[in-house]
Amino acid sequence: MEKGTKKRLRKTLGSYPSITVVLSISLALFVLGLFGLLLIHTDKLTRIIRQNIEIQVYLNKNITDAQKTKIQKTLGSNEYILVEQGEPWIVFVSKEQAAEEFIKATGEDFSKFLGDNPLRDLLRVKILPGYQQLDSMKTITNSIKSMGGVYEVVYVESLVNSINTNIAKISIILVAFSIILILIVILLINNTIKLALYSQRFLIRSMQLVGATGTFIKKPFLARAMFYGFIAGGITVSSLYALTRYAYKYIEDLHILEDKELIFILFTIILIAGMLLAVISTYRAISKYLKMSLDDLY
Repeated sequence: MEKGTKKRLRKTLGSYPSITVVLSISLALFVLGLFGLLLIHTDKLTRIIRQNIEIQVYLNKNITDAQKTKIQKTLGSNEYILVEQGEPWIVFVSKEQAAEEFIKATGEDFSKFLGDNPLRDLLRVKILPGYQQLDSMKTITNSIKSMGGVYEVVYVESLVNSINTNIAKISIILVAFSIILILIVILLINNTIKLALYSQRFLIRSMQLVGATGTFIKKPFLARAMFYGFIAGGITVSSLYALTRYAYKYIEDLHILEDKELIFILFTIILIAGMLLAVISTYRAISKYLKMSLDDLY
């Protein structure tokens, strides 16, 4: 075949309903992206909840400043302590500070009728999420109790257990729903492109009859599919970005759950997924029509 004829044929072969295909792929990717944003924000919320689980270490009365410093340094050297900005998350609260906070919260000054401050100095310690299972927490508290100068170690066991149980249940549900949603999106995009290419089946057969190779026939379709997938991915990413900006602006404190790095990764995946799914679906559909007999095309 002549080069000019080949170009005209490729243009004809690659042309099929573009608006319907792009909109269908965009809608499917938008639903997938919306769920991805939900997962990202849920994960950030989970991390925030876990990072606020803490152990309260009450110290003995009349403990020296040197002992307090030693306990704090010993605690900070342990691998289970949460680290923020390069420093272990350990906060010292003196009994005087604790008394002020209690009086401010309740409006009652217990020192007037007790004649003394019964509270103790304490260390607030945050634990890494990987060590927040109940058995690990018990091991950690027993280890801290054995330190000299420590009076008592306290954490809300029921809260830790409730958080772990609920997070495990939610994770299972989200994973199951993710798998189902991904399958639905793949099927939707695949069927949309298959229907769009259905009108081209006789043209494909005509090209076969005049000697066009399978590669020659597939190339324009695959190129157009990649372009449509990229456009659909771009529309989806733009829509999701606009939606997140609107949500952060009008929903109070939602921006706290924003994870820019993960959202960027999600948007990149959507762009790549749009092109890949479009190309793969197109390749499968064209291959199917190339193998079908003339009778099966009707």
